[in-house]
Amino acid sequence: MCLVTVVITTHNRRRELLSTLERITSLAERPPVIVCDNGSRDGTPDALRRGARGAQVIALGRNLGAAARNHGVARARSPYVALSDDDSWWAPGALERAAGAFETHPRLGLLAAHVVVEPDGHDDPTAEAMSRSPLGRDPDLPGPSVLGFIACGAVVRRSAFLAVGGFDPRLLVGGEERLLALNLASAGWGLAYVPEVVAHHRPSARRDVAARERLIVRNDTWTAWLRRPLRVAVAQTLAAGRAALSDSAVRAGLLDAVQGAGWVLRERKPVPDSVERGLLRLEAAGAQT
Repeated sequence: MCLVTVVITTHNRRRELLSTLERITSLAERPPVIVCDNGSRDGTPDALRRGARGAQVIALGRNLGAAARNHGVARARSPYVALSDDDSWWAPGALERAAGAFETHPRLGLLAAHVVVEPDGHDDPTAEAMSRSPLGRDPDLPGPSVLGFIACGAVVRRSAFLAVGGFDPRLLVGGEERLLALNLASAGWGLAYVPEVVAHHRPSARRDVAARERLIVRNDTWTAWLRRPLRVAVAQTLAAGRAALSDSAVRAGLLDAVQGAGWVLRERKPVPDSVERGLLRLEAAGAQT
């Protein structure tokens, strides 16, 4: 029995999704697979009904962004869940190694995998940064401690993920990982980079780069005000404001952030001092994870 369920999110990428499904359902581990469709209008739901190869399908009917993963994790019945996008998949043996890491390290809440970018097979820069994490390695974790991750290359302890609420539905997609990472760390869970667990990512050509940058600016600003000390939140916002003078996407992202100021301030809860010290060490080293 595989201890890891794979949850895949998709939106209007039928071809990429079917290719990813083929790769994952062919793994020797034979993991359970749950596909969360974010209201695709390109025939994806019909294609899944015809050839999902045993995968469960959750047709959400609308685009929930990263929060679609919450529905898949809730549906899963295994103790651990590997997160995938429609353009990413897991290497042979990766899920078995991930399960072993969780089984032997009970404080591990999230495992950040080594992500290889296809088609040329280079290491994702974020994965390289995680391998050099200035946070060091706690003795009760299987790899260097991190405070961030790549969503399409992460495995979570299902109970920990659900306990902190998963991905915030208001963030959609773009920098949504940071808030979840901080929520897990604040709850006492460990996050670790484990290079032996490998995921592959072939970024889809169907991406709106400017729209994504706008969302990242908004989400980074919201996360700072939700979880960082006031002085840090103010400093980050001022820095973004300076960048906004010459960058329209940053400017739009900041305006979006202002529109959500009400709920952000109501739900503001800075991280514990121990987590904040980790964030400051990362920033001092110029790292992001």
